[in-house]
Amino acid sequence: MANHENLLGGPAPTHLPDDPEPRELLASGAAPAEVAAKYPTSSLAWAQLADEAFEGGRVVESYAYARTGYHRGLDALRKAGWRGHGPVPFEHEPNRGFLRALHALARAAQAIGEQDEYERCSAFLRDSSPTAADTLG
Repeated sequence: MANHENLLGGPAPTHLPDDPEPRELLASGAAPAEVAAKYPTSSLAWAQLADEAFEGGRVVESYAYARTGYHRGLDALRKAGWRGHGPVPFEHEPNRGFLRALHALARAAQAIGEQDEYERCSAFLRDSSPTAADTLG
């Protein structure tokens, strides 16, 4: 019998289940708004909307999209057994939508002067996945 105990004493990494349809639609060039409407639980679609809005200078809109993706991701994490802390590896592709939304929320919070939220979200990102924090900036 395999033992999956975390020898470092922390919780095991959370791996969200794969949801390939929204990811494949986005990769094929579908509009993120259409994907979010069809798959509203997809953090990836909301994160992409947040990125597009931010790049277009629509920071408050980016904040709203990112917050939606973040909360959808929290729901998915809890459903996958996450208990409020522990690793959410960026290396597991289905986790990337949540991590991108969290990054986008931190970025937009900073841009609108929500320094406390920026710091909380940045720390949460780094605690969840140092790789995501380094990769996403």
